[in-house]
Amino acid sequence: MQDLWRLSAAEMAGLIRSKKVSAKEAATAALARLDAVNPKINAVVDHRPEDVLAQASAVDAAIGRGEDVGPLGGVPVTVKVNIDQEGFATTNGLKLQRDAIAKSNSPVIDNLRKSGAVILGRTNCPAFSYRWFTTNLIHGDTKNPRDPGITPGGSSGGAGAAVAAGIGHIAHGTDIAGSIRYPAYACGVHGLRPTMGRIAAFNAALPERPIGPQISAVSGPLARTIGDIRIALAAMSASDYRDPWWVPAPLEGPAMPKRVAMCLNPDGLDPVPEVKAAVADAGKRLARAGWIVEEIANPPPLREAADLQTKLWLGDGYEAQLEAAEREGDPGALACLRGNRAKVHPFDLSKALTRRATLTREWLTFFEKYAVLLMPVSGELPFPDQLDRKDEASFARVWHAQLPQIAIPFMGLPGLTVSTGLVGRVPVGVQLVAGRYREDLCLAAGEAIEAGGTPSAVIDPAG
Repeated sequence: MQDLWRLSAAEMAGLIRSKKVSAKEAATAALARLDAVNPKINAVVDHRPEDVLAQASAVDAAIGRGEDVGPLGGVPVTVKVNIDQEGFATTNGLKLQRDAIAKSNSPVIDNLRKSGAVILGRTNCPAFSYRWFTTNLIHGDTKNPRDPGITPGGSSGGAGAAVAAGIGHIAHGTDIAGSIRYPAYACGVHGLRPTMGRIAAFNAALPERPIGPQISAVSGPLARTIGDIRIALAAMSASDYRDPWWVPAPLEGPAMPKRVAMCLNPDGLDPVPEVKAAVADAGKRLARAGWIVEEIANPPPLREAADLQTKLWLGDGYEAQLEAAEREGDPGALACLRGNRAKVHPFDLSKALTRRATLTREWLTFFEKYAVLLMPVSGELPFPDQLDRKDEASFARVWHAQLPQIAIPFMGLPGLTVSTGLVGRVPVGVQLVAGRYREDLCLAAGEAIEAGGTPSAVIDPAG
């Protein structure tokens, strides 16, 4: 049973619940896998084995007392280093925050623990979680376990690399412009950006977030199966009074006709042929599964939404963000801010929020007709690592390709990356988007796409 780390979270939880495997055995296997592969990829940057085993022993003791330990009882999961976990530093990839030791847990940690999960370790992100690449001056570089020459994605690059390499069965990530969806895409796993307000957020160790992150940044799960994404979403989305934006929306909405809008080239993205082929193939898988797939030229505005989201994310308090990045001295963070200065500064917050209402209404009207939108995650296959720092043309190329990811958070909509296969050894996948609080529609379509292809499996780090 030493390969327990290969199992899905659902399989692992079932074995522990039925007492065929103990939570401590699962934790021991997870720690051994971490020790074996993490030195090659640097996905987990902080973990305490004795604490992991203590959490697992508490689950075993509860099972021994006949208690319900929850849907993730004993399942090892990782969490991103930008959320509060009591006793750990909430670094967000920053030397500046190495002493920001949390005195309490974020709602995500508390809800995972209530569901029975064992927190295995904390995963890496770029400085300030700014980039689609994962490196910083405090924790170092994270490598893609499939190919060290391509990015593991960002900002939840450690999360994507960890779950792809079998370090934990589920990974927590955060997403304000693709930071869950892109690492899932780059590492060949699945990743869900939930609706804003679905999963409660709060970091007591840090100052209150500005309005942009409050209304567009979310936490969500990455996993190797869509079924595990479902379980993780249910666990992470439990109530927490500390987030005033949290919404008690049901996980299953009203039935809708299984109608998909498929868009191969949204808003002038001009994807590479391999990306278009992946979207077309996913459409065929959905059609075979009984979905009505209608190809459309364009969804509601994406480029304008992406431009406004960039302003909401980087333009609100731009000078303060730049000053902090200069103090940190991180080249990638500085490149991100300086490269976008002309686009985001100065910034009219009122104008952006006014336009947000109009664009959100257009998107919600669109989703009255279609259950889901199927489109690319990115205009390109996963980038060569650190491409955004190569030169100005490469920086512009990266930001152009990420249009489908950056736009969706502006309306607060859910988006699911579904891994669909490989081009050589490079992963490819597709993005599904639905109306607010309709993650269930994304997941239903995602399961049909997943069932029509080769399942995502744990990989041993390359290189």
